[in-house]
Amino acid sequence: MALRLRTVLGLGGAAALAGGIALSGLSEVKAQSSVGTPGFSFRWDSTKDFKKLYYVISNQERDTWSDYTLILKGKDRKAAIIKLDVTVPSYFDTTINPKEVALKYCSVGSALSRTRCNETIPASVELANDGKTLEIFPDSPVPPNKAIGVVFPVYNPGSGMYQFNALAQAPGDVPMAGYLGSWVIEITDGIDG
Repeated sequence: MALRLRTVLGLGGAAALAGGIALSGLSEVKAQSSVGTPGFSFRWDSTKDFKKLYYVISNQERDTWSDYTLILKGKDRKAAIIKLDVTVPSYFDTTINPKEVALKYCSVGSALSRTRCNETIPASVELANDGKTLEIFPDSPVPPNKAIGVVFPVYNPGSGMYQFNALAQAPGDVPMAGYLGSWVIEITDGIDG
C-alpha cells in the first residue's frame, strides 16, 4: 500500500497524506485568512441595475473586531470622484467611527497575491443619516484609472447579510450622485456555529 501511494501521489504527496492522517485526531483546526467576495452568489431578483463589488474583511464572525476594505476597481467607475457616499444598512447594529475611516489607493490581489491598500488619499469623512451614510470628500478628484478602497475597523454585528452601496459624484455642473455598485457582506456565527 505504501509503495502504491508513493507511486500515485509521489513521495511528497504520500508524506502530506500520512501527516494529514496523523493529525486527524485533533478536535479543531482553525484557518486564518481574509474573507473576501465569495466566488459564487445567488440573487433571487437579479437585475442589470445591481453591480456586485469586491471587498475584503479580516474576520466574518459576529461579535468580533474586523477590518473592512470596500474596493472600487478602476473598471467600476467611468469618471473621477469628488464625493463618495457609502450607505450602511439600517440593521447594521454597530457604529463606524468616521475618524478611523480612510480612503486609500489599492493594488487588487489575485489568486497569488493579497489586496493591499497602502497610499492614503487625503479626504474628510462625515457620517450622515443617523450614522447610516459615510460621506467621503477627497481633497482633490480621485482619478478613475486606479483602484481605491474605503478602509475602516468595525465591531461586527450579529450574523446576517449586509448590503453596503456605493454612490459617487463626479466633477461637473450637475451635482448628482450615481450608483456604482454594492458590497454584500455576510457575517456568520463562526466555525462552531
